[in-house]
Amino acid sequence: MSEEIPDDGPIVLFDGVCTLCNEFVQFILPRDSEGRFYFASLQSNVGQRLLADHDLPTDELESVVLIDGEDAYVKSGAVIRIATLLGGFYRLLWPLYYLPRRLRDFAYDFVADRRYRWFGKKDRCKMPETDGTTQARFLE
Repeated sequence: MSEEIPDDGPIVLFDGVCTLCNEFVQFILPRDSEGRFYFASLQSNVGQRLLADHDLPTDELESVVLIDGEDAYVKSGAVIRIATLLGGFYRLLWPLYYLPRRLRDFAYDFVADRRYRWFGKKDRCKMPETDGTTQARFLE
């Protein structure tokens, strides 16, 4: 794990204690064959710094956020952008971006508001039990 903020790949910020969010990260890892995504919990120092740098609220931990260069994507926009960057079959989600954001985010918020109840909550962020290369992609 590193506190350095890399500038060579997109960074996924996620709720580190949310089981669903952790499973989303575990979903991305094996599909990111080029190893370009980095990850940080919203609660971490790096996560808080990136949120502040992109003028996003640091006290609302209810969204997956994707930092891609100077751009920040939140909620459904982040999920669609991540799917697009993963490529292959997942790129087929791109047309959803053309749905009204309000509608996309309504569906996102519906799940987000119930995620702890439906999927549970952890005491702390679960780190992957994999090789050092994967662990280096997780920022502290």
